[in-house]
Amino acid sequence: MLQCTDVERERRNGVKRWRLATFNLESLDDRLPGADDFADRVAVLRPQLQRLRADILCLQEINAHTTEGKHGPRSPTGLDRLLDGTPYAGYHRVVSLNRGGQRPADRHNLVILSRFPIIAHGQVWHDLVPPPTILPVTADPPFVQAQAVEWDRPLLHADIDLGHGRVLHVINVHLRAPRAAWLPGQKTENGRWRSVAGWAEGFYLAAVKRAGQALEGRLLVEHIFDAKAEAWVAVCGDFNSDDREAPIRTLRGDEEDTGNGHLAPRVLVPLERGIPESQRFSVVHHGQRVMLDHILVSRPLLGCLTACAVHNEALGDELVSPAAIWGSPDSFHAPLVAEFA
Repeated sequence: MLQCTDVERERRNGVKRWRLATFNLESLDDRLPGADDFADRVAVLRPQLQRLRADILCLQEINAHTTEGKHGPRSPTGLDRLLDGTPYAGYHRVVSLNRGGQRPADRHNLVILSRFPIIAHGQVWHDLVPPPTILPVTADPPFVQAQAVEWDRPLLHADIDLGHGRVLHVINVHLRAPRAAWLPGQKTENGRWRSVAGWAEGFYLAAVKRAGQALEGRLLVEHIFDAKAEAWVAVCGDFNSDDREAPIRTLRGDEEDTGNGHLAPRVLVPLERGIPESQRFSVVHHGQRVMLDHILVSRPLLGCLTACAVHNEALGDELVSPAAIWGSPDSFHAPLVAEFA
């Protein structure tokens, strides 16, 4: 691990080469039922993290636990155990907070780790986009007034000092999965939907959440560009969509969609486009290879790109493998890493 003097020297002189990665660790938790098997997760996941050799690492689905009674502070103990003995243990760290902004949530937190100084950070959760109000039509009993539809998680962002006045703006995202949202009276005790209509409305509500998160992410990017048009911006994480679907299109802001060539400098570019199509997948879903994890970067940052890779050689099928393997320690997302110079 680099000594503080080495990091400070790089910061002053300007970083010559650095690596940015994203990885959904899928409910990383050392206190779930069967926690005795957490050592298996460490044995599988730690080499994957070490292989990334990331200087900046965005993680999703990090669980946390109270350390001082029911209402005390929460700590990501599983992550601490996973990183122990690796260079990442000494990195600067930012963790997302619950809706009240007081402490991490119990499930599915976002984490940014950085070898370089973090000079500012925060989260966005309905700060730029208010919750839309929708009157569900299949709820039982029915609602008498429209309900606020809030996102499940915030967006986590950090400004990282790379030296020579170069600041990297990193946004870590985990968009809502395309699974139907819960509706009162529409699911049985064993989790089955009572009607196709109820499932369809739940699926619609999930799409609203995911689209709203993407819009809030794009507005955050716009604020960064408003402050500095040539900003180095990277939006990383589990988008639960490929680059042709609405959430990624919302975040990209392609000139083909805006119809305005003057807005082209504000486009975000998916880095996996440089990976051969046969290798371009981060999830296997019932035999279908899909790219759901992405790193989107601004044009100035794209000019510094030297390589991009997705580590999917050992990736299992997220539907088939859990049914065939009891207590699989793997993540069913592959990490994505990019190198810049």
